[in-house]
Amino acid sequence: MELAMSTPTLVTFVVYLLAMLAIGIVAYRITDNLSDYVLGGRRLGSGVAALSAGASDMSGWLLLGLPGAVYAAGMNQIWIAIGLTIGAYLNWQFVAKRLRVYTEVANDSITVPDYLENRFQDRSKALRVISAVVILVFFAFYTSSGMVAGAKLFEASFGLDYHTALWVGGLVIISYTFLGGFLAVSWTDFIQGILMFGALVVVPMVAIDALGGWDTTVSAVGGMKTAYNDAFSGMTLFGIVSLMAWGLGYFGQPHIIVRFMAMRDPRDVPKARLIGITWMVVSLFGAIFVGYAGIAYFADQPLEDAEKVFIVLSTTLANPWVAGVLLAAILAAVMSTIDSQLLVSSSALAEDFYKPFLRPGASQSELVWVGRGAVAGIALIALLIAGNPESRVLGLVSYAWGGFGAAFGPVIILSLFWRGMSRNGALAGIVLGALTVVIWKQLSGGWFDMYEILPGFIVCAAAIFVFSRINGPDEAVVRQFDSASRGWR
Repeated sequence: MELAMSTPTLVTFVVYLLAMLAIGIVAYRITDNLSDYVLGGRRLGSGVAALSAGASDMSGWLLLGLPGAVYAAGMNQIWIAIGLTIGAYLNWQFVAKRLRVYTEVANDSITVPDYLENRFQDRSKALRVISAVVILVFFAFYTSSGMVAGAKLFEASFGLDYHTALWVGGLVIISYTFLGGFLAVSWTDFIQGILMFGALVVVPMVAIDALGGWDTTVSAVGGMKTAYNDAFSGMTLFGIVSLMAWGLGYFGQPHIIVRFMAMRDPRDVPKARLIGITWMVVSLFGAIFVGYAGIAYFADQPLEDAEKVFIVLSTTLANPWVAGVLLAAILAAVMSTIDSQLLVSSSALAEDFYKPFLRPGASQSELVWVGRGAVAGIALIALLIAGNPESRVLGLVSYAWGGFGAAFGPVIILSLFWRGMSRNGALAGIVLGALTVVIWKQLSGGWFDMYEILPGFIVCAAAIFVFSRINGPDEAVVRQFDSASRGWR
């Protein structure tokens, strides 16, 4: 059930890719310094910030991983979407404005490690280095998940060999991120977010209509297996909590919270929140219904790879021109996340390693080119990790998502709300949260079947509290907190 490389579909792909590269070239011409390259000079409007955050968040997971999970297991996978929606809303509600204000107060911080160092006035640079290392390690896995998603797209759509598909997709993404930096990434994410939204509205509607309507679809799915229609089938409270715990990850994702830091004005947050959450709810449930409709549509000829259900539905139901647009939406989802992750990783190397330790006097132009070199290097590592054709998008994403959520989530939240939090508390939280995820992932059975983000999040929060109580913050840190707090009232 794979699409031959038709001319209309190929033309659509080429036009889309050329448009993304053109945006990268335009952004290249107005990127003058490292702040421009990694934060866009803090000039994102509410609409671009909202859709850019959503698009960079969801990735190929939204069009491949989630529909695949529902196709394979039924509606009991809906708890992931519910948890994510709650987490994203709380992130916009409680973190966005405060972080935007505080990063400017804290010496105009432009990266997460930069913010943590300035927030706690850590002259040892331990916070900067440890947080940058965590970012680089988990983004290697996260970025590789996007490379896998892109490879599956090219493999299923054009019949390319997996490894050829992997490198074709990777080179395109590297090109415009390398050139344009944050502005290219944000502008392309805005366009890609609209494209993803449209695809996730159209495909389930067309599929359900082809099956004879909603009632017929529900009957057909239930006829295959009654449990597919039951959100509680096979679920325990333990299982539901584990799936909903995905929502905790939002507070610690560097490529998402950096959008808050880049907003033009903290007063734009409420409008951006409304746009972002609306986009997210519609997109998530569109993805769920793609997988759900696929259960009935492919009842007589089940798919070997559940994560290709969106791809095969699109190419089966639509004419080649429309199919090209729908498949470009998958590429958009993949590109919109990988480019953001590459950019955050490159900023960690340029701003948090190269500048403070190797070349303190480096010019802005030099730092931009170091960042560009880091994009290429990190992408190469991700491509090598993604080299296994048996890799699963959802598995790679869940590991990285859990790692960031546990290592940074409580640190970011408490740094914005607790004036008594100390540098040692932040450092202990990052280290112990990340280690909990790594260790928990290697264990199985009983409590160890719980998604590792939840125990990691709890351990991180507990470590922050304990170590901050043992050794509280300096007076200068408290004064800075009070100064920032006046800006978000």
